[in-house]
Amino acid sequence: MSCCDTEYSFEQVKIDTLAPGFDLPAYDPIKDDTTDVSSHDLHGKWTVLFYYPADFTFVCPTELKDMAGAKAKFDELGVTVLAASTDTVFSHRAWVKHEGLMKNFPYLMLADHNTEIASAYNILDEKSGIAGRGTFIIDPEGICRGIEVTSGPLGRNSDELIRKIEALQFMAANPGTACPAKWALGDKTLTPSIKIAGEVEAQLQ
Repeated sequence: MSCCDTEYSFEQVKIDTLAPGFDLPAYDPIKDDTTDVSSHDLHGKWTVLFYYPADFTFVCPTELKDMAGAKAKFDELGVTVLAASTDTVFSHRAWVKHEGLMKNFPYLMLADHNTEIASAYNILDEKSGIAGRGTFIIDPEGICRGIEVTSGPLGRNSDELIRKIEALQFMAANPGTACPAKWALGDKTLTPSIKIAGEVEAQLQ
């Protein structure tokens, strides 16, 4: 059963609401051992829940290698990255040991084998029992601030994920601001108000 603590929701995931809680076994590729991960333990931290369809597939190892290559940046931002699929911890270990792209993979790999959490995050294909490509950004209060779900053959991009996290962290530190399209650190932001309606261009100059 999933974790049902007070900081996390029982309901299906929705943007800007409490994220569904979880308590799952995981494979730790650094220690080459198993562990347990609870959403309760992540309270107070920025978290990325990075679901991928399955071990021993094709696009998935390219995505996880990309995420691994960005670990220093995620660490700098204080973000905990959790990879997740509906495979077992045993499958996770075998994949890490055999797939060259998974060499030195640094993140815990959640094993959502009963598919309960994938279902709560609305990315479960019930016929196959496999999760889709879903990326969920959860803030320190347990609120889901970002949801990205892509088609099966389409790989994701850690640079864009980092850009979104930087924007979310900036807005969290500066309440009342909004980040326009393609915003990056140092760019101008907006302060939403009826007074700038129809005059956004001037606000960005």
